[in-house]
Amino acid sequence: MTTTLRPDGREPAARPGASSSGGNNPLRDVRDRRLSRIAGPSAMVMFGVTGDLARKKLLPALYDLANRGLLPPSFSLVGFGRRDWSHEQFVAEVRGHVEASARTAFDETVWEQLAAGLRFVPSEGFDDDDAYRRLDETLEELRVARGTQGNHAFYLSIPPNSFETVCQKLSSHGLASRDDVVDAGAAAGSETGAGRAEAPWSRVVIEKPFGHDLASARELNRVVEQVFRPDSVFRIDHYLGKETVQNLLALRFANQLFEPLWNAQHVDHVQITMAEDIGIGGRASYYDGVGAARDVIQNHLLQLLALTAMEEPISFDADDLRTEKEKVLAAVQIPEDLDAASARGQYTSGWQGGEQVVGFLDEEGFNPASKTETFAALKLDINTRRWSGVPFYLRAGKRLGRRVTEIAVVFKRAPNLLFRDHDDSEFGQNAVVIRIQPDEGATIRFASKVPGTQMEVRDVTMDFGYGHAFTEDSPEAYERLILDVLLGEPPLFPRHQEVELSWKILDPFEDHWASLDAQPEPYSPGSWGPGSAHELLARDGRTWRRP
Repeated sequence: MTTTLRPDGREPAARPGASSSGGNNPLRDVRDRRLSRIAGPSAMVMFGVTGDLARKKLLPALYDLANRGLLPPSFSLVGFGRRDWSHEQFVAEVRGHVEASARTAFDETVWEQLAAGLRFVPSEGFDDDDAYRRLDETLEELRVARGTQGNHAFYLSIPPNSFETVCQKLSSHGLASRDDVVDAGAAAGSETGAGRAEAPWSRVVIEKPFGHDLASARELNRVVEQVFRPDSVFRIDHYLGKETVQNLLALRFANQLFEPLWNAQHVDHVQITMAEDIGIGGRASYYDGVGAARDVIQNHLLQLLALTAMEEPISFDADDLRTEKEKVLAAVQIPEDLDAASARGQYTSGWQGGEQVVGFLDEEGFNPASKTETFAALKLDINTRRWSGVPFYLRAGKRLGRRVTEIAVVFKRAPNLLFRDHDDSEFGQNAVVIRIQPDEGATIRFASKVPGTQMEVRDVTMDFGYGHAFTEDSPEAYERLILDVLLGEPPLFPRHQEVELSWKILDPFEDHWASLDAQPEPYSPGSWGPGSAHELLARDGRTWRRP
């Protein structure tokens, strides 16, 4: 079947909910009067295209977007890397990664359309001026031959210490500019509003970590925003693209059941857990000196804290969402006794899942005297009227009991007036648990009578799972985030104020840990962390949930 393109390079509007791979498409907004969230003409330049993230996540996500009908036929991808690949070799490499990791079925027609826009620019490094000249020529060729209209997204899937070099080279070679909007007639873009036209846009996508402390985060922001406008900088935290994280806002604000109870009058405490059952694997060069707190608490877990504790925004616009999250992060109090409010550990060797695993300090490439933690837990308070007196416990670690990420809002105990004869262990505290991965959904825990002639009460759970409740597949986080970059929609991306506020929370803990002589406390693989993590809650008369 031949598809006739519109003048702007997009496909004609499809029927609501349709996709090239069949079934309902969760990334199409069928209520949008524009009829779709299909990206417009554009090219993405991927620095670090040979890295693990690109191979396992980014390239498959681009194919899945194309297969869902969310990329225009003119979409183009330029790989920039230190390989002496021909065009044919690059196409074959991309195809191999797509076939291995894409979530949608492989379709030869979709692949041929996507492959027609693939290009590769070999370089000697990120400071190779000749490579940037070739990149400029390639993007111009794509503008003319493919109709990308000069719209470029630069994805920096590279170490942060290379951001400055790449940004400066993009600027000096005229590939990126802060001046995105010009008068009508000065650009070939589509008309918007009353006689204005948008110039070709340039956007940059940067992966975490956004610095390693507050000072470096500020310097990184200065470097990037010298070249790109603040609203053209997309800081990717892939957790914010997960369907369950976004559903947290719906659960809170679309239901009268929860929001009236979501405060210090009813909530006893909140636990946010990100547990992995794997070790560091081959990431020694990255992980040593970073640790669990910098790796995931500073970004993923503090973002989940902000979404859990924020006030209702006046809209889902980026500025409104970010403003409420920033208020929460600014209200976090740093404990006076950092020892009593934190725990850290390193996994040892032992048995996990039926196999012998090596300890953290025995992993290849590690210093046996390393003080880098593989487990970290914090206790934080939020100084607002809603949350005053409610502790938020955050924990993250490797080689734990199972892979799980969840938010547990644990409520205060009901007055035990009618059930004095019951032990507290028979029924405890109500809880709302939002499961982010791997089994996306939510659980409500409450007390119920056991069938029989006696008034016996036990805790039960009421469970909601995405896989059971909806026929639509949840999109992979990178699909949603890449599409939002191409559309220029920033609500799911933290701006630099959020990043800096998060470092202000974590830096005191990191500085305190660095001042200690002792290494983090050892813990066994397959356990739930060191003993000090359990003492962190036990001091308050609480215990960690067993996911």
